[in-house]
Amino acid sequence: MTVAFVEPGSPLPPSSTSPAVESPNAGSVTDQALYDRVRRVIPPLEWPVHAPLIHEINRLKRERDAVVLAHNYMTPEIYHCVADIVGDSLALARKAAATEARVIVLAGVHFMGETAKLLNPDKIVLMPDLEAGCSLAASITGADVRALRARHPGVPVVAYVNTSAEVKAETDICCTSGNAVEVVESLGCGRVIFLPDRYLAAYVAGQTKVEIIPWAGQCEVHERFTGAEITDYAARHAGLTVLAHPECPPDVLGVADFVGSTARMIEFVRDRRPAKVLMVTECSMSDNVAVEFPELEFIRPCNLCPHMKRITLAKIRDSLLSLTPRIEIDPAIAERARRAVERMVAVGK
Repeated sequence: MTVAFVEPGSPLPPSSTSPAVESPNAGSVTDQALYDRVRRVIPPLEWPVHAPLIHEINRLKRERDAVVLAHNYMTPEIYHCVADIVGDSLALARKAAATEARVIVLAGVHFMGETAKLLNPDKIVLMPDLEAGCSLAASITGADVRALRARHPGVPVVAYVNTSAEVKAETDICCTSGNAVEVVESLGCGRVIFLPDRYLAAYVAGQTKVEIIPWAGQCEVHERFTGAEITDYAARHAGLTVLAHPECPPDVLGVADFVGSTARMIEFVRDRRPAKVLMVTECSMSDNVAVEFPELEFIRPCNLCPHMKRITLAKIRDSLLSLTPRIEIDPAIAERARRAVERMVAVGK
């Protein structure tokens, strides 16, 4: 199939003569139809820059037997135009374990690449930018976990998936924001060490009778939101429905209409169809959901994750061209960390 794209700066071609482009989310569609999907969130002047990269990435995926896993916080041109699998950390972990592709490109942050590698030790896992980190993962080390265990002998450790493989190796089981309460209660214990997010730990503590021993980490994106800010948005937008991620501070959760993981936020919107929505989480999430629900109005209190935004179409293309940078994990660490991740994936199955 011959595919031609407009040059950067050129207007989009009319739909009747648009060239074709393979889109993993929409099948084989025209260039115009693919842009029509994201036109609410990608300005027309940007599209001619994105289109050639999108085409090249989709071609390289076929050549390399590769799939792109994209977190909900990726920008729309990645999320809607080149990703094969999208979702929150739990969904990506489960799909990573099931993929048959030889190469996995992780469009997210470093700990997600490590999780994909733990579940696919014999596959090539590419991280388009190894500097795409996470403030939560950086807040704790394996030595910190060992010290916690020494202070609380016999108490099991639950690690939020937003941690390094080194930390996961020192824990009993991992969780995500979507299954944290379920994972904690699955242990059948009266006390649990929960790390590293103190706000998610507080949320879990409010949902279970299990005593939660927290760590003092926090997400640099979600901690910037305040209850007063969200209350002000609600006052200025009549009929607003507020959906908040449990990594937010308690005063934010206290004024939200719904609290849940990114996946559960999407489910809420799909099931309830609120006319006006504010998603208290990373900014690109609202853009991506707005594409799916064009009839709804999304109010955006835009806090961006600087680490997620290190992943770009150009870096994904370059990674597929060179099959680098690759995620590699010390085998001694990987074996122990894999057990914690596999236990998480098994919960709720």
